[in-house]
Amino acid sequence: MTMDGTAAKIDLKAAQEAVELITGGWRAQCLHTALTMGIPDHLAAGRTTDAQLAEATGALQEGVHRLMRLLVAMGVFEGDGEGGYRNTAVSGVLLDRPDSLRNMCLLYGAEFYTAWGHAPAAISTLTSGFELAYGEPLYSYLSHDHDANKRFQLAMKSGNLFFDHVPQAVDFAGRSFADIGGGIGQLTAAILAAVPDTHGTLLDREHVVPVAARNLAGSVGLDRVELVGGDMFQAVPQGRDVYLLCRVLAGWSDDAVVGLFENCRKAMADPSARLVILERVVADEDSSVLAALWDLHLLMTNGGRHRTLGAFTAMLDRAGFDVERVAELPAQTTAVIAAPRTV
Repeated sequence: MTMDGTAAKIDLKAAQEAVELITGGWRAQCLHTALTMGIPDHLAAGRTTDAQLAEATGALQEGVHRLMRLLVAMGVFEGDGEGGYRNTAVSGVLLDRPDSLRNMCLLYGAEFYTAWGHAPAAISTLTSGFELAYGEPLYSYLSHDHDANKRFQLAMKSGNLFFDHVPQAVDFAGRSFADIGGGIGQLTAAILAAVPDTHGTLLDREHVVPVAARNLAGSVGLDRVELVGGDMFQAVPQGRDVYLLCRVLAGWSDDAVVGLFENCRKAMADPSARLVILERVVADEDSSVLAALWDLHLLMTNGGRHRTLGAFTAMLDRAGFDVERVAELPAQTTAVIAAPRTV
């Protein structure tokens, strides 16, 4: 009722939009449940009815039916016209196959969903939601929970859909590059596979290097790559033509990042060398929803943040670099190519 006793008019369209937002978490959890039960893979194997899915998953048929009814309405699956279901393009990218998004969903619907449950405290205090939920930082937790660590590594792999596009944005032909904080070597492998006359160096922590070696040996071989164990904040390999920093900056302070940029600047032996930052970039005005979500997700998981292009430009300036150009890549990734400033 309004102040004068008349009935208040409700904006029905706005109310519907609000309900869609309020129930968003339910949708995510239903998708997570379907993947936990392996439903996309069961459909691909020909188990397409409620009864067959119930038998394959050990669930009650009514529960399966009610879950599938929602997921069909969401467009994850579709009816086959004969009382069963079939996969769509959406569920097709969630099948248990290499490079699928399945492990991202399994991780985000479990530990990361729990971390988001602490969003009010995390946002109020800029404390990691994961640490609030589990009592320790994410990477500490992953060091002893091997199942979660496996899902994390596979989720990170599935999220790197832009790797194959990096050689189109950066010229590696006849040049050497250093993948700083290169992890298990996926980006290094993508560049080596796409550019036959380039040579790479991967730098990461000592315990990561053997994993990277096995990964690279099984994909592109080790004849054109050098593996170096070390701390990127202490030193980086000398004399490379391109220095790559791919999604390694978000969890560090501005001063730490500037110090890393300075390490790369000092290691460059030629003015033609370039520093390439590959990161999700946020905008304070006219931001996309997904970009802003990724930024808050970092706060929930490791207390980090994404930066604006202006913030990167200012930090590069402090370290003696000028932004030469910016290129947009898939998966909400931006390549910032910076040139060392000549005195």
